Amino acid sequence: MASDTSDFRTGMCIYLDGEVYSIVEFQHVKPGKGGAFVRTKLRKLKTGQNLEKTFRAGEKIESAYVERKKMQFLYRSGDEVVCMDMDDFEQHHFPVGMFGDRAAYLIEGMDVQAVVVDGQVFGLELPNFVEQKVVETDPGFKGDTVTGGKPAKLESGATITVPFHINVGDVIKVDTRTDEYLERTQTGG
Repeated sequence: MASDTSDFRTGMCIYLDGEVYSIVEFQHVKPGKGGAFVRTKLRKLKTGQNLEKTFRAGEKIESAYVERKKMQFLYRSGDEVVCMDMDDFEQHHFPVGMFGDRAAYLIEGMDVQAVVVDGQVFGLELPNFVEQKVVETDPGFKGDTVTGGKPAKLESGATITVPFHINVGDVIKVDTRTDEYLERTQTGG
């Protein structure tokens, strides 16, 4: 299906050099001289690799028809992840690289999305927000402010920066796209 740069939106998938990319962000730019253009940040679905590309305004591109399938992450096996299709309960093996950097947030039993193009799984996506327990961090002190922060290791093995008042055992909400701490949802006991 043919589209042009005016159709761009975050999350849209396009074909570029025979590969499928997801638009992570885009910006229309109208310089004082010369023609307008669109600056994009793209993510290759197969590998999770990021790419920055500039398109001329109005340039034709081929959009990809994408289907999202609900799956459940079961376990890691070396460089592979094993996920179960929630429709037919079949187990599928995928390279862990399909999650890109976000693989650090994987926990057994987590719901994930398979990105399917032309019947083939091109990528795997985590939820944008996850809640995980803090398993390792320096103790917090009374009087510490939320500004600044300290490293905290989560139950999945991911390490992010959290405010000083967060302690081991606390359950926190994290944005998996930016690795940002959002809030504490449960105090550890």
